[in-house]
Amino acid sequence: MAAPDALLDLVERFERNLDSYHSGYYNETQVRLEFINPLFGLLGWDIDNRQGHAEAYKDVIHEYSLKVGGGTKAPDYCVRDVERVEGAVT
Repeated sequence: MAAPDALLDLVERFERNLDSYHSGYYNETQVRLEFINPLFGLLGWDIDNRQGHAEAYKDVIHEYSLKVGGGTKAPDYCVRDVERVEGAVT
């Protein structure tokens, strides 16, 4: 199965501008907005909650607070559909 054109475009843009990404001026937010979020979207995740789900039903939660040990962590992405993830990984 061939990769979708949108994915090939994303990879090509990343490779074409790789030097500027290593320059120190390109930050994490830019990476997330220009590459990671679009990649999640291409994989079928509703990264921006375009379906308008309530918090409990969103595919992806940004900066979700998790209690770990005695502290709190906030991963960039919390993917909520475990069955979907396990299906993609196996």
